[in-house]
Amino acid sequence: MLAAYAIVTVLTIAANVWAAVIDFMKADPVVANSDALGLPRSWLFWLGVLKLAGAAGLTLGLLGLRPLGVAAALGLVLFFVGAIIAHLRARVLGNIPFPGVFLALAVATLALTAAQ
Repeated sequence: MLAAYAIVTVLTIAANVWAAVIDFMKADPVVANSDALGLPRSWLFWLGVLKLAGAAGLTLGLLGLRPLGVAAALGLVLFFVGAIIAHLRARVLGNIPFPGVFLALAVATLALTAAQ
């Protein structure tokens, strides 16, 4: 179980760092998605900060601060539930698999972290 926890957590960290970086870069697909959802472009920086904070908390959780890892995983679960709700409300369903994958990673990380 420890190996699964480490692998899934590292994947979740990597995915969220990548997502934060492309938010900070304001990559064209991210801007297009933000526009489709009706989110101000100024939010991209803060959404990236939240993803990066989640990744940092998961990293610290891996390094022994388990309660922080649990809190970070829970925060990412809530973040991506919110992302899916935003997609549903705006009826932007074509790219909903992206937050869905991130949500699945966060849920798996939360479950594995809590089980440690």
